[in-house]
Amino acid sequence: MVAKVFHSFEAADAADALVRSQMDPQERVAIFFAIRDRAHPDAAEQRLARVCRVLELERS
Repeated sequence: MVAKVFHSFEAADAADALVRSQMDPQERVAIFFAIRDRAHPDAAEQRLARVCRVLELERS
């Protein structure tokens, strides 16, 4: 990883946009999974809980 220093936020944003535009889709997906794995290491094993709730409608 390389750290760069910019003289303005605009220059930093332009550099970020350039790097993102040069990435292919596979690189973007790999970055997404790397970030997800740092935040939630067991996310790949988790499944969505199936929740079903039935409510009786009040009849008037």
